[in-house]
Amino acid sequence: MRKYKIFVACDTTNIRKVKKIISETKTSKLKIGYKFGLEFLNSKKGRSFIYSLKKQIIFGDYKIADIPNTCASAIKAIKDLKFNYLTIHLSSGLQALRAAKKVAGKTKLIGVSLLTSLDNKDLKIIGFDKKVKNLVFHQAKLAKKAKLDAIVCSAHEVKIVKKVFKKEIITPGISLDMKKNDQKRILTPKEAFKNGSDWIVVGRAITKGNIKKNVQNLIYHLNND
Repeated sequence: MRKYKIFVACDTTNIRKVKKIISETKTSKLKIGYKFGLEFLNSKKGRSFIYSLKKQIIFGDYKIADIPNTCASAIKAIKDLKFNYLTIHLSSGLQALRAAKKVAGKTKLIGVSLLTSLDNKDLKIIGFDKKVKNLVFHQAKLAKKAKLDAIVCSAHEVKIVKKVFKKEIITPGISLDMKKNDQKRILTPKEAFKNGSDWIVVGRAITKGNIKKNVQNLIYHLNND
C-alpha cells in the first residue's frame, strides 16, 4: 500500500493546539510533516516552539518575497530552526531565487507559484496577461532554472508542471468535500495524488473537530474508491 505524504497545516497561534495536532496525527499509514505559516511563525512563542521540535518534518511557509540580498539574509536568520522545507515566491525573480538557494544549505527551498486563492479573473485584476496554467508553467521553468528543490502549485497544474520540473511537487488547495472556503483552485486528496503531487497540504479537514477521526477519514479516502 502506498504511503501518502501529508503536510498538516498548523494554522493557529495556540501552542497547546499545535501539540495536540502533532500528537493526534501520528500514524504509520501516512508520512506526516507539519507546515507552519505566517500566523504561527509570527506568534509570540512560535519561534521558540519550532526550535524545540525534534524528529519531525517541518515546513516553514514564510513565502519570502523580496530583493536578492534580503531573501538570502532572511534565510540565514532562521537557519537555527533547521526547517526541512522553506518557501519563497517565484515572483521574487531568478536572481533572488538563486541567492536564496545558495544559502539554504540542507533546507529544501520551495518555489511558490500562484496562490490557490487566485483564478484567471484575479490575474487580470492584478495585471497579468497570462492564464493561470500558462503562468504556472512559466514559473515552473523558472524554478528549474534556479535549481530549487520543490515547487508549490495547485492540483490543477501538477501535470503541466511535471513536464518541466522533475523534483518534488507540493499541493495546497485540498478539500475532501470540495468546499472552497477561501480557495478557488481545489481538488480532493486522491485527485491531487493521481495528478502527480508528491505531498499535499491539508489544514482544516484534519485540524478542525476530531483530529484522530479526521486522519482516519483521510486514510480511508485515499485507499478506497
